[in-house]
Amino acid sequence: MKIDINQIPEEGLILAEDFPPESLDLDTDCVKFTTPLKVTVEATKITNAVHLHLNMAALLKATCSRCLEAVQIKFNKEFDLDLPADNQNPLVNLDPEIREEAILDYPVKPLCKADCQGLCPKCGRNLNEGKCDCK
Repeated sequence: MKIDINQIPEEGLILAEDFPPESLDLDTDCVKFTTPLKVTVEATKITNAVHLHLNMAALLKATCSRCLEAVQIKFNKEFDLDLPADNQNPLVNLDPEIREEAILDYPVKPLCKADCQGLCPKCGRNLNEGKCDCK
């Protein structure tokens, strides 16, 4: 997503764009985006700086860290950026910041539900589906 700071009017500017996950190299072995990353930016120019408020939203598929079942997770993150207004270089590329902020917010230990029982350490049965015969 590129913004020309010279094109930001006094009242501000709102931009929206959908990013396919592969365009920002967001998918990993543990986390896969199942929808495009929707990014909305509110840009405001203040004398010699540009304030950006970004909102990112998507759906992720991850593996539950206890029972190893696939889990769908709503990804939603808001953050602010303040950049110097450089009239010599008015075009700002936000792709690196968007990618970095998305990766920083990946779930560390995703769970299918808060009370997930996980797997039996002896037989490997998913304890969410019932008890096992191990003692």
